[in-house]
Amino acid sequence: MLSENIQTTLESQLNDKIVSKESVHGGDINHAHKLTFDSGNIAFLKWNENPQETMFKAEAKGLNLLRKSDTNLVIPRALAISDEYLLLEWIEEGGGKPDSSYKFGVELAKLHCTSNSYFGLDHDNFIGKLKQSNTNHSNWPDFFALERIEPQIKLGVESGKLTRSLFRDVEHLYKNLGSIFPQEQPALLHGDLWGGNFMFTKSGVASIYDPAVYYGHREMDLAMTRLFGGFSADFYNGYNEQFPVEPGFEERISLCNLYPILVHANLFGGSYCRQAESIIKNYV
Repeated sequence: MLSENIQTTLESQLNDKIVSKESVHGGDINHAHKLTFDSGNIAFLKWNENPQETMFKAEAKGLNLLRKSDTNLVIPRALAISDEYLLLEWIEEGGGKPDSSYKFGVELAKLHCTSNSYFGLDHDNFIGKLKQSNTNHSNWPDFFALERIEPQIKLGVESGKLTRSLFRDVEHLYKNLGSIFPQEQPALLHGDLWGGNFMFTKSGVASIYDPAVYYGHREMDLAMTRLFGGFSADFYNGYNEQFPVEPGFEERISLCNLYPILVHANLFGGSYCRQAESIIKNYV
């Protein structure tokens, strides 16, 4: 149930009375509701009784950054933000059109053409409920090692989910990163692009949300689309028509996905831990 305090605060903030509340799917971390207001406006509310400090504010920043990029992707606008909740414009889902997946790939490629002078971001944010460090680096291998892999390894070892010997193994991995990844300009990434974080609107255009944005190597987004499936061959055809991937991408997919797999290992444990250890050993 939506807390009375959040409802009262929202109504005061928007000067609009909530006339209906419908619980909807919102992920594993937050509660989610579809809210209808007296004005007729409809919105999507994410809220949490024990939120990570700045989590919703960081998400709103990420959405705004994606909205500023030169694409036709539909990015929900933040309507109200607090430490406890994030209210977004409601976007109606549709079934997609025959060319929707292809155009989605084209638009993601356009997003990845949005660049920056460094890898990272001007603030830290979150992936799931875990903090995501975005300290700036001039090259991708250093950023990948120090801001993506190292913090997750430390968290996993400290919690007992991962074995301490991984510290030695990843040191060998770090030395090889420069020869594994092709050199590219930093790309604006969604950062958590799996099948649950996009949909097609009624007009057939792709909408993306729940980001963990930063400027990184574009193969990170592409590899994550392969982690749990949900993206069609047309999507990849559209992407490669617009911004072809470098040769050898197929061999780098599991290394790119080491980061989200480590995140899942720290969040859920189980087989993700063994999967992470296996990937590391394959690259040392």
